[in-house]
Amino acid sequence: MLILISKTRVSYYLTVFPFKEVGCLHSSKNKVLSSHFSPDGKVLASAGHEKKVFIWNLENFECVTTPEEHSLPITDVRFRTDSTIFATSSFDTSIRLWDAAKPIRSMLKLDGHAGQVMSLDFHPRRVDLLCSSDSNDVIRLWDVEEGACLHISKGGSKQVRFQPCGKFLATATGNDIKLVDVEADSIVRDLKGHVSDVLSICWDRSGEHIASVSEDSARIWSLDGECIYELHSTGNRFQSCIYHPAYPNLLIIGGYQTLEFWSPSAGNKTYVVAAHKGLIGGLAESPHDELIASTSYDCCVKLWK
Repeated sequence: MLILISKTRVSYYLTVFPFKEVGCLHSSKNKVLSSHFSPDGKVLASAGHEKKVFIWNLENFECVTTPEEHSLPITDVRFRTDSTIFATSSFDTSIRLWDAAKPIRSMLKLDGHAGQVMSLDFHPRRVDLLCSSDSNDVIRLWDVEEGACLHISKGGSKQVRFQPCGKFLATATGNDIKLVDVEADSIVRDLKGHVSDVLSICWDRSGEHIASVSEDSARIWSLDGECIYELHSTGNRFQSCIYHPAYPNLLIIGGYQTLEFWSPSAGNKTYVVAAHKGLIGGLAESPHDELIASTSYDCCVKLWK
């Protein structure tokens, strides 16, 4: 049972909810770096160092895999809005599109990055638009219907994530986070404050705040670029973050072997749950059934609720 103290404008109150492991998916024989739920919440795609995607049916936990068309580890996997189509990025400098309903071969390969492709994300409204970033700090915008690169810019090396409404793109590069106006093609904010490299970023459901983690700290930012909350890791090597699908102000942070739950308005205290035997490299959430997926260097994907 997780007991969390939250702060309202006038008082403190206790919110109590259960949190437990509901599944452990073991098929991978190597590090799992990323996962993502399909828009309807029925499928989970996970990938990492095995160079193929594991596609899990969450109703019966049956699994199928894509062929190993990537030649090096897969760094990120993201579903297209309202679709069974998902994209993968890889150290092999390529991006591939797949259909989870028919994963026998990739639908499309996108080439153009010169460096390892570290992250990607679909635009939430313009579903033909895909963004990707590489280790050379290059961001590319793609039209996946045409299979063409629309624009190239600088400023994202680790992770890219679209705001829920799609107006802004958040990018992580070095120890900075940048907010890019997608329509105007301009950087509108440069969020500075992390001492170490930013490893993961995520938006809250409202799109009004961005969370970011580096190994030594987690931060919450407003859209005007102000860091409004900060949490120090006290040695737990923060690696990934996601907002809880049922409690929109509760940030879940993946570190070395543990998940930490942080309600920023309650101060610097966190609730810690033992979760994996290795570093937790990725987190995903499904608002349909309030599931959370954690991926780890221990070769496992775990489901939590």
